[in-house]
Amino acid sequence: LFTTITVDEPAPGLKAIFGFRVPDQRSGKIELQYLHEYAGISSSIGLTANPIVNFSGVLGTNVLALGTDISFDTKTGNFTKCNAGFSFTNADLIASLALNEKGDSVNASYYHIVNPSTNTAVGAEVTHSFSTNVNTITVGTQHALDPSTTIKARVNNAGKASALIQHEWRPKSLFTISGEVDTKSIDKSPKVGLALALKP
Repeated sequence: LFTTITVDEPAPGLKAIFGFRVPDQRSGKIELQYLHEYAGISSSIGLTANPIVNFSGVLGTNVLALGTDISFDTKTGNFTKCNAGFSFTNADLIASLALNEKGDSVNASYYHIVNPSTNTAVGAEVTHSFSTNVNTITVGTQHALDPSTTIKARVNNAGKASALIQHEWRPKSLFTISGEVDTKSIDKSPKVGLALALKP
């Protein structure tokens, strides 16, 4: 049995959440969330003898934002998660830079709407791992064939290419056909997927 107790607005912009599972006595957790026009903060702590403390927050506007996500294990005295990111957004462009995995990898991404009337967009993502000195580069695009049908495709420097076609056959209900092929291993069978999402 999973139980959640929420106290809305004990102070302006604040929400307190207490959750636990029965009969697991070590599953209890208290979370505080604060939402402001220019800030969002969430922190939680487990109700155990050596809890894990989580903190995430973002500061900014609808154009620029800076955020972080941190977890600290009080038993070992180590950070189990430490990520930080920065983003820039305007009407037709989103760009972001993030430092992940306790500083071991950096990720830069770019998304640009080329034609709003057909929802045509291009995007790219570059990830560098410092520990393995490996770069991953992915480029992709999307285009609306009509108001209810969209196609998307992407390829990365490892030779993995994927594409999908998605059709909204009624409001909020989607049918998707997707496929992926490894262009560097043609002898491997391609992957094909079907998905149906129904929303009331």
